[in-house]
Amino acid sequence: MALRNIEMKARLRGRAAALAVCEGLKASAQGDIHQIDTYFRVPAGRLKLREAQPGRTELVQYHRPDSAGPKGCDYQLSACNADIKPLLAEALGVLTVVDKVRTLYLWKNVRIHIDAVQSLGSYIEFEAVLDDTHDDADGHAKLQELMQAFGITDADHEPVSYLDLMLRA
Repeated sequence: MALRNIEMKARLRGRAAALAVCEGLKASAQGDIHQIDTYFRVPAGRLKLREAQPGRTELVQYHRPDSAGPKGCDYQLSACNADIKPLLAEALGVLTVVDKVRTLYLWKNVRIHIDAVQSLGSYIEFEAVLDDTHDDADGHAKLQELMQAFGITDADHEPVSYLDLMLRA
């Protein structure tokens, strides 16, 4: 099933300040999740195997433009067993692995991620999950509201994925 969200990523200037904003917004704290994302070579879009603790292992395939600020992302998820990783690595080749600890908050239909990414540093992401009652315009409006609440400036925006950042590092 194809899914869509409106998302953005920015460099995090201060974890404590971001956590305070989440509390002020009355966002619901969901705890920390250790995620290991293994990205594979594919001809279009991006494909990763996400292993999450706590959580499940799933394949995530997505298409998203590399542009600063809020943007649409079309994606598919499929729960799977981590045992598939060697098969995917052999068949497709591994581009990189992103290891992070994600602190997750939920605010309305938006997932707030405060990420500590190994070898890259700290980032904040917003993902407005779209459905029959929340469209692209709603997602963009909510992300604008969050960017203002968190004091995110144009200079803070990160237009590319963690995959691209790791390949540059």
